[in-house]
Amino acid sequence: MMSKAARIVAVALVGALLGGCYMPIRFDAEIEITRTGYYSVIFDGYLVSIPLYRGLREETISPLEENEKVAYILKDFNRDSAVNEVKYFQHGRFKVNWQRKGDLLRARMVTFLRRNEPIITVKYVKDTGLITVQTNPIAKSTAQRLLDNGLSMQGQLRVKTDLQVVDHNATRVLKRKTPIYVWDIKSILDQPPKINMAFR
Repeated sequence: MMSKAARIVAVALVGALLGGCYMPIRFDAEIEITRTGYYSVIFDGYLVSIPLYRGLREETISPLEENEKVAYILKDFNRDSAVNEVKYFQHGRFKVNWQRKGDLLRARMVTFLRRNEPIITVKYVKDTGLITVQTNPIAKSTAQRLLDNGLSMQGQLRVKTDLQVVDHNATRVLKRKTPIYVWDIKSILDQPPKINMAFR
C-alpha cells in the first residue's frame, strides 16, 4: 500500500474515451505537472462524434440533419473557454485545440473534454495528497468494434514533469532538464500509456 508520507502521484493514462460521444482519432497532447502544483493540459487534434459518424456511415442522417447536428456540436464546444479552435471536417470529425492551465491544488480536478465526456482527467485529492491523471479505459472488444467500423487512434502523448517518476511504459524518454515521457500511439489497440510519479 502506498504511504501517505511518500505522497505518491499516480498517473494512469490507460486508454481513450469510449464511454461518451467523442473519441480522439489523431492528436498531439501534452500534460505538465510540477512539484509546485502547477498544471497544464494541451490537446490539439481531431475528435470524432461517434453518433454522428455512425449515422453518416449508416446513411440514417440526412445532409440537413448533419448540418443541424454540426451546428449544435460547434455551439456546445464554444461554450468551453478552454476551446481555442474548433472546426468541422466531414464524416463527424472535428478539429479541436483545447488548453487549460493553473493551480491544481486549488482546482482539484481538470477534465478534457468535460466531466461528462472525460478523455483526460487530472485530479488532486487533498486528504491523501495524491494526484491522478487518467483517461477512460477502452475494452478490447469495443476498441475492435470501432476499428472494424473504420475508427482508430494515432497520435503522441507527452508528460513533462520534475516530479520523481516511479514507473512508466513510455515509448521513449527525452532526457532534458525537465524529462519528457513520450508515448507514440499508432493504434487504438496499442498498450495504454501509464506513468506513476511521486513528490520528492
